[in-house]
Amino acid sequence: MTAFPENFLWGTATAAYQVEGAWNEDGRGPSIWDTFSHTPGLVARGDTGDVACDHYHRLEEDLDLLGALGVGAYRFSISWPRVQPGGQGAVNRPGLDFYQRLVDGLLARDIAPVATLYHWDLPQELEDAGGWPERDTAARFAEYARLMGEALGDRVRTWITLNEPWCSAYLGYASGVHAPARTEPAAALAALHHLNLGHGLAVQALRSTAAKDAQMSVTLNLHHVRGVSDRDADAVRRADALANRAFLGPMLEGAYPRDLIADTAAVTDWSFVRDGDEAAACQPLDVLGVNYYNPTLVRAWDGASARETADGHQDGAASPWIACEDVEFVRQPGPYTEMGWNIDETGLTELLLRLQRDYPDMPTMITENGAAFPDPVSADGLVHDADRVDYLHRHLSAVNEAIAGGADVRGYFVWSLMDNFEWAHGYAKRFGIVRVNRDTMERTWKDSAHWYRDVVAANKLPA
Repeated sequence: MTAFPENFLWGTATAAYQVEGAWNEDGRGPSIWDTFSHTPGLVARGDTGDVACDHYHRLEEDLDLLGALGVGAYRFSISWPRVQPGGQGAVNRPGLDFYQRLVDGLLARDIAPVATLYHWDLPQELEDAGGWPERDTAARFAEYARLMGEALGDRVRTWITLNEPWCSAYLGYASGVHAPARTEPAAALAALHHLNLGHGLAVQALRSTAAKDAQMSVTLNLHHVRGVSDRDADAVRRADALANRAFLGPMLEGAYPRDLIADTAAVTDWSFVRDGDEAAACQPLDVLGVNYYNPTLVRAWDGASARETADGHQDGAASPWIACEDVEFVRQPGPYTEMGWNIDETGLTELLLRLQRDYPDMPTMITENGAAFPDPVSADGLVHDADRVDYLHRHLSAVNEAIAGGADVRGYFVWSLMDNFEWAHGYAKRFGIVRVNRDTMERTWKDSAHWYRDVVAANKLPA
């Protein structure tokens, strides 16, 4: 197997609400996910992120775990309500101190900190004021970015503004399966725009406060959309516009795709887009973060048969696919992960090559890729997760193939470092390469962690 590029960045990733716990300690304010998880019936088994993996109290243990893995980088997210409880105003010093210790602990172990500003935990006070559908939230996000740049910018060299704004906008405000559980398609499109705008304003704020050589990025869960047949080209176009070009357009090209605006004209007139907004959203980036789990298969609905909605994003009271009522999301052949997502690494290669063709001057890095499996504990007390090792091997091979095809891929972050709170699924789905015992919080390396450590050390896949 061909080795990865010499300076390829190997890492792993987590998100604040999924691992930290300490939900009401040291001045942290409530987030929309606290509200969501505490609302009966919204999260499987009534699980919450109150304790999660107790990462807040087990920081040194987890830093040592990262050091033992040998990764060159760790992607974490900052909890906005932990450092700025109401989403505006002064910094909460105890909350900021936690991230100071995290960053310093990573650097002491020669691990590069990769900080994500927003991984879905909007301060509840901002949601009470209207949330992402309101323009002011973008301004508050930029101020928060400035504060973090001032506090951590001398040590953090890679910043990610948003994680998967697709989920924030569509799952949070259209289908309601994520916080804040709203089902308002027009508000979802307004949220989409203010996330794009907030991204651009945050990059500007970071450029003015962080180190001059800091790299700026955003993480998108781009959907690799395929049609069942050639007759489904328009279905592919509609899904691609909503899932991908709604973000790539303003962020990388400075304009929303005209077909997206036409497709959604019956939902909104897009009057929330003001003069200069698209230019503000389009700030120079150093690398584009890509999250990939599986491809998406669509076809034109015939209007008569039962319509398939197997998009992998949970069934909610409404669809996240605004103005795509005539598009079917087709269940794909297995094998499947525990999330019900099909395993198809070819989509990752094709997606990376598409990005290279469309944006040849924009390097990429895989900021999330991984899989949930049952992960039973064997009689020897260990987790022999051969299915996850196979999944990771397949997808790293796909990355390698894309690089060989000309894609400029700079790094790979496995999702996730440890089993954690998987949003509306609670703790029922295990994505970690390290097992977390829910009763004791004990961390146990799965076979996949040992395998990944060896891949990182060799900078290539085993035969």
